[in-house]
Amino acid sequence: MENHRRGEDTGAWELPEELVQLRDTVRRFMATEVRPIEDTLPHDAYSLPADKLQQLRARGRELGLWCYRTPAEHGGAGLSLLGQAVVAEEAAKCRMGAYQAACGAFGADPPNVIWSGTPQQIAKYGLPAVAAGKRTFVAITEASGGSDPARSIKTRAVRDGDHYVLNGTKMWITAAEGADWGVVFARTGEDTSRGGISSFIVDGDTPGLSFKPIPVIRSWSPFELHFDNVRIPVENRLGEEGEGFKLAEKWLVETRVPYAAATLGVAQAALDLTVDWAKQRQTFGSRLADKQGIQWMLADSEIEIRAARLLTYQAAWMADLGRNLKIEASIAKLTATETAGRVIDRCVQIFGALGVAKEMPLERWYRELRIKRLGEGPSEVQRMVVARHLLGGKGA
Repeated sequence: MENHRRGEDTGAWELPEELVQLRDTVRRFMATEVRPIEDTLPHDAYSLPADKLQQLRARGRELGLWCYRTPAEHGGAGLSLLGQAVVAEEAAKCRMGAYQAACGAFGADPPNVIWSGTPQQIAKYGLPAVAAGKRTFVAITEASGGSDPARSIKTRAVRDGDHYVLNGTKMWITAAEGADWGVVFARTGEDTSRGGISSFIVDGDTPGLSFKPIPVIRSWSPFELHFDNVRIPVENRLGEEGEGFKLAEKWLVETRVPYAAATLGVAQAALDLTVDWAKQRQTFGSRLADKQGIQWMLADSEIEIRAARLLTYQAAWMADLGRNLKIEASIAKLTATETAGRVIDRCVQIFGALGVAKEMPLERWYRELRIKRLGEGPSEVQRMVVARHLLGGKGA
């Protein structure tokens, strides 16, 4: 291990040295600054008090990690996708980490599809969002489904002079209420394929747009969005009419990689906590760590996390090389989220009743990791993408 850390050739793939340093920087920041503040908050808190958030965000900027998924030319850290994966894993190692990286210390990246917009759209929406860390949202899913947008999107945008009029409902939209703006996908033509979908920038306070929280098992509720004759200027359309998914496809695929990495960060934090517990807990005359059944649960968890991490790194690496990562992103997302679900289940089992107590982060992670197998495309869709590739069909 020491030879490996000194950079000697091990014959194995390794993180580049600069990313090892980046990982260690984020790890220290989480341990010394983020988690001590989070530890003072209620169990299910999903945001920090304003003064504490401002304090951590100032440090995030100092560390050069502000909006780390946003290109540098637009004010972000401009990390490679592999760098994003490294940061996402470490930044998830806190109680609210499944959905609030580093408790919000690194800002809130706007959806990258905004950078495909016009110079005016970027100047009005993209740059201010990065500079001020404004909250934004993406609205695709509807009650009729989210993984098959070509057929499930019913929200319509009808051209009316220099505006579009939006009517319909979106479901399960994260961070919507209170957001400065969002990107909304709506049907603009009769075409029932993805070519009939356009995307629009919608201000959060637009008349006719309303929000309703949807209580779920995670601490942070998603929202139902209702559009009642919402008028959107034509200049807020992203790209040409019918090109909504064409513009967003790269972002929709790439975001699965840091999503997978963050899930593994929570799983690793849970496993580390459980290993320490197993070394201390005495039962039937010996430590839990001395019992073969427990040892195998811990070993399986470590092996599966390592394998999922390498698959996630591979997907990111291919993207950074300029290669198509659609299949690799699906494999990474599927493997990471399914692995995390198994790991957290084992960790709760090893802790026993304490594992489901509110005084421990495990029960919150257990609830929130379950959702990860649904978000960014459920496991079944990721399997379908891989299967179609193997069988010679088109990916989903």
